[in-house]
Amino acid sequence: MSVVEDAPDDVVPNEDGLLREVRHADTTITLLGTAHVSRTSAEQVARELDSKAYQAVAIELCPSRFDALNNPDALADLDLMQVVRQGKASMVMANLAMAAYQQRLGDQLGIEPGAEMRMAVEQAKVHDLPVVLIDREIGTTLKRTAHGLSWWRRTALFSGLVGSLLSKEEVSEEDIEHLKEGDVLETTFAEFAHDRQDLYQPLIAERDQYMAAKLREAAEAHPGRPILAVVGAGHLKGIAAQFDDPQPAAAVIAKLDTIPPKSRWPRFIPWVIAGLILFGFYLGFSRNPDLGWQLVRDWVLINGGLSALGALIATAHPLTVVTAFLAAPLTSLNPTIGAGMVTAAAELWLRKPRVSDFGRLREDTKALRGWWRNRVSRTLLVFLFSTIGSAIGTYVAGFLIYDRLNA
Repeated sequence: MSVVEDAPDDVVPNEDGLLREVRHADTTITLLGTAHVSRTSAEQVARELDSKAYQAVAIELCPSRFDALNNPDALADLDLMQVVRQGKASMVMANLAMAAYQQRLGDQLGIEPGAEMRMAVEQAKVHDLPVVLIDREIGTTLKRTAHGLSWWRRTALFSGLVGSLLSKEEVSEEDIEHLKEGDVLETTFAEFAHDRQDLYQPLIAERDQYMAAKLREAAEAHPGRPILAVVGAGHLKGIAAQFDDPQPAAAVIAKLDTIPPKSRWPRFIPWVIAGLILFGFYLGFSRNPDLGWQLVRDWVLINGGLSALGALIATAHPLTVVTAFLAAPLTSLNPTIGAGMVTAAAELWLRKPRVSDFGRLREDTKALRGWWRNRVSRTLLVFLFSTIGSAIGTYVAGFLIYDRLNA
């Protein structure tokens, strides 16, 4: 059932959103539920703030998304090597893919998703009103989401995310309807989020709790000052229901900002695999030197070959492809460094991105072909594909080695 159909009596429907008033600490908070792909919603935000009935504006944005809204050229300051070294390449690729999806929506519908948030920020400046960011940091949300999933499901979800967002097809009517109740993050996982508790909880329910707590905190800090909260229509009921939460707002925020610790045992898996491969070499040489060298050749050709193939698919520089072939068999035996880190460093050295590549990054990544044309995004592809190739090569070569030993 839609939000509008299920709206309580104190919700006032409007053309593309909903209005609902809640009170906390002598403060009236007006929740404006909006559609993220509606020009009418943006205009309604302007009308509400032009009424001068509010003394503060709260918006469904986290600090990083707010910065991206105010500074769309921030990608020009991206330190690619630092991104790769810190293991954030996949996150950057996902963010670029989502930005491309947003741009594709804007081109198709004639309005960029999030226009109502931009309008709220602009009108807050016009009326000299403080802006309160109430959404949880997107990185925390994604990490808490990933924590509840198996590694295989995380990989499948990331692959599906990038694949669907890079599709050349027009955004479907179903996706557009989802966007009218949620944001791009939710729409990306709409196929799963409402049917799976492990996705629904961190992506939707926890954010409802978090945003309600941030609003309660703002009301307590500025009692008596009416607040307009601009949120997606899909969050309206969930946020309103959380105002009865007896827990202190600060405690709720601290709890939902915590990233669960990673399990320790997966960290040992790469070392165990490397140990088994080296033990296989030892067994081969102890039986017959020719067998030992054959195992080494298998390892180098398969692991290095598949990593080089990945770099080749990313259209890396020829010397980067050679680097992948030489580095992967060694890095797979040393879990402290990955093949992708070495190939990305080689690609950056051989094809240093130009200032124009950073400037065109958002535009180029709108289309699949653009990811290969832009030197920044291509370096990320080199990292990703050579890493995947080396990982596949490790398992394929490992099984082959033990098959030869058991022959």
